[in-house]
Amino acid sequence: MRITAHRKAHFNAAHRLYREDWDDAKNMQIFGKCSNPNFHGHNYDLTVSVSGEIDTETGFLIDLKILKDIIKAEVEDYLDHKNLNLEVPEFKKLNPTAENIAVVIHNRITAVLEDKFDLEVTLYETPRNFVTYKGE
Repeated sequence: MRITAHRKAHFNAAHRLYREDWDDAKNMQIFGKCSNPNFHGHNYDLTVSVSGEIDTETGFLIDLKILKDIIKAEVEDYLDHKNLNLEVPEFKKLNPTAENIAVVIHNRITAVLEDKFDLEVTLYETPRNFVTYKGE
């Protein structure tokens, strides 16, 4: 039987949306107040969804304690209370949009999650603005 388990998480982070190759006027035109040179922050909510087959021996898809520990190490400890542009290597050259943050989170979790699982991450930048990434 194929099933999906979900785990919610939360982290706070600051960022600035901008492109170095654009002047301030173009960055402001495209990204608006999100391009504030002094950064701005969000209280991000995250749902990590793991899909696969139920283990006939344990009855688990995945031990949710294991998933909790992965999320803590790969997302919360890595991103919480950070300035994404300045402190997170992936965003030194990558614009930290919700879309790109979701891809980075997906890639970090995928790197340590067993291959037998499919992964989907949904990142809420605000209660009304969110993205979902399932991988390629």
